[in-house]
Amino acid sequence: MGTHPRGASVIAKTNTSLEQWISQNPECLGSKVMERFSGKLPFLFKVLSVNISLSIQAHPNKALAEELHRRDAAHYADSNHKPEMAIALSAFEGLCGFRPAAEIAEHLQTTAELQAVVGTDNVTSFVQAVHGSSGALSTAVSLQQCFAALMQCPRETVREKLASLESRLQTDAASQPPAARLFLRLYKQFPGDVGCFAIFFLNHMKLKPGEAMFLGPNVPHAYLYGDCIECMACSDNTVRAGLTPKFIDVPTLCAMLDYRCRTVDENKFTPVQQGGAGGAGVSVYDPAVPDFSVLRVELAAGEMDYTLPLVDSASILLTVQGEADAYSGSLGEEPIYVTRGTVLFISAGESLHLKLKKAGGSGMVMFRAYCQLS
Repeated sequence: MGTHPRGASVIAKTNTSLEQWISQNPECLGSKVMERFSGKLPFLFKVLSVNISLSIQAHPNKALAEELHRRDAAHYADSNHKPEMAIALSAFEGLCGFRPAAEIAEHLQTTAELQAVVGTDNVTSFVQAVHGSSGALSTAVSLQQCFAALMQCPRETVREKLASLESRLQTDAASQPPAARLFLRLYKQFPGDVGCFAIFFLNHMKLKPGEAMFLGPNVPHAYLYGDCIECMACSDNTVRAGLTPKFIDVPTLCAMLDYRCRTVDENKFTPVQQGGAGGAGVSVYDPAVPDFSVLRVELAAGEMDYTLPLVDSASILLTVQGEADAYSGSLGEEPIYVTRGTVLFISAGESLHLKLKKAGGSGMVMFRAYCQLS
């Protein structure tokens, strides 16, 4: 949902592309968005239903994105950065950021096959860094050496060691610790892929509905299973690390990654809870980027009327639960019927009033992407 050329939205009644309509009506963006983003809608809004794991990847910052586009436009067609946020709709699993250093050290020391591809000297150096040994490298520098060694290991060696680890763990699969069980799951999907080893370095995130993770520049991540709302800057700029047959740019990847180690909880993004008008529960997901923010609006069963607050930015509204008639000044007297899967584009400063069906039924849940510029 948005204007990116690889998947631009169209207006249902006219089949006009949203990008064309915005270019003809630029004031719909709001003055701040028009000025900041040169008359372009700066975000993409998605719904993902993940059954097979998506690639381990990271997204470059703005400066690196521009450099990669100049250097290799065939693989990096966008010059824009791509910070993004995933908000769980169901129980959702992903990978996000490097694990706490002590966890990584334990995996390196206790998994012989992983140690073989990373290298004994690199493992020793990392363990010394974690323990703060005199003269040791910093944890981040040593971690980068370990991860680069994994990614640069000959593919045949990686395949051999992955097969050996899979065979060993399968002998007692049910009693294996969580990381080993995750390894076995991913190995079935991507046998021989270096990403199966990468999971020993990365946090395994398990989100409940409404929980989120923000994926800033250079943070390694992947989506493993479940349904989520995703919002991001308008870009398709991706550097892949594994769990994919697509192009992997190992030198760029290893140089760009954020090697800070954090816990699962530190990688979760906590929304601000607001009490909306008319009994609405509003969660505000507002990351430290100008390109997008997301509102989750929940109307309780029994609610009949709700007016979305005015914002000085164009927005995209997605309904995931409930049904209503939507009224707006730009629509005249005729409402738009809104139900699960309905997507509305709302111009800056435009009011939208909802009259819920069936006395609110089971209530209503909507997500709204917009720009919150100061």
